[in-house]
Amino acid sequence: MSDIDILESEADETKKMKAHSVKEIPVGSFFSQPVFLEKQFILAAPEMPLAPEMVKALEEWEFHEVYSAGEPMEDYAAQNAEISEGGALSDPSTLGDSDKIIRAEKFYASFLKYVESVFTQVAIKNDLDFKTVAEKIKGACDIIREDRRFLLRVQKNNLSSPTDNYLASHSMKSTIIAIIIGNYLKLPAHRLIELGVAALLHEIGMIKLPPQVYLSQRPLQPQERKAILTHPVLGFNMLKSFDFPLTVTLAALEHHERENGSGYPRKLSGDRISLYAKIIAVACSYEALSAQRPHKEAKDGYSGMLELLKNEGKQYDDTIVRALVYSLSIYPIGLYVLLSSGRKGQVVDVNPENPRFPVVQIFGELTPDGKNKITGTSLDGISIVRPLTKEEINSDSTAPQEQE
Repeated sequence: MSDIDILESEADETKKMKAHSVKEIPVGSFFSQPVFLEKQFILAAPEMPLAPEMVKALEEWEFHEVYSAGEPMEDYAAQNAEISEGGALSDPSTLGDSDKIIRAEKFYASFLKYVESVFTQVAIKNDLDFKTVAEKIKGACDIIREDRRFLLRVQKNNLSSPTDNYLASHSMKSTIIAIIIGNYLKLPAHRLIELGVAALLHEIGMIKLPPQVYLSQRPLQPQERKAILTHPVLGFNMLKSFDFPLTVTLAALEHHERENGSGYPRKLSGDRISLYAKIIAVACSYEALSAQRPHKEAKDGYSGMLELLKNEGKQYDDTIVRALVYSLSIYPIGLYVLLSSGRKGQVVDVNPENPRFPVVQIFGELTPDGKNKITGTSLDGISIVRPLTKEEINSDSTAPQEQE
């Protein structure tokens, strides 16, 4: 079967899907076709019953419907179980991982809302409590540590919109990446929380500028660009007035400083730049490289990672860049890739021994027990040929429309 035939077949299957109320599905029943969450995430293959713990997880995370082209049955009927060839470019998970995918989706959405509320509170009330933010970050650190690979896949698949609050989404994504780096560096818990708070608020000075400057969908005028350069100082002064720790306020002040002294506002270099600022510089630079902007096309995660690895002019701390690479891999978690076998897949985990050869989920291949096939990559075995282009991803009807 050709790739075109496969894609057309998958499109037909997607059109046949209908919603099934979770409350009305008999617990333990088998579907005659794969079951999806939001038409993107595989919850169960036909061989897998809808277990009580899965139903409970769906209810806890307030997912009221699942989708399938099949119907629930009391017993598994092998002759009716058809797995479509080629596997859609989606974000399927194994049965054991389903609850983590759901939790990652819910955390991502709720964390973004929280960040938006923090920026709104500061803008309206000009006040913020460090202990309250630190408590939120403490919980976030636990989830990020446990569900890092699922959060990165969710973040990769999350759709952006021209109406999105760039300031909030950039701060949230940078915070997740910064905490992942901090975990790799084995920062103690209290320092990891401080880092998370600093990353969350590193752009807080922006809200002192006119919204048309930092939320602009048009090229900035020279005076507006000069205004943008003041936001680290504005953020430092704001956080200092709110009695935030010096380590946090300095991170806000220094996150645009660079190792070679080319940054701003004080042109610091090397060891004169605080650790949190060094981490945030790498985290938010990687996020910015791989994110869609009104006047800039997003790089794929692989290209963004290579650009940071080049470290032209030695702008970034080599230790921090290394921590990013080993935490996400050179082909970052969430990236859609073409494999040497001709299959398509998605990077789902790192190889701690070699960031060049991450763990990949192969679309269209299942293990004998019906779970999605996961494989390591290597120089001599299955390897990654290249990232998939946006057109290749979007040509699949069930692929998340990636607009980072």
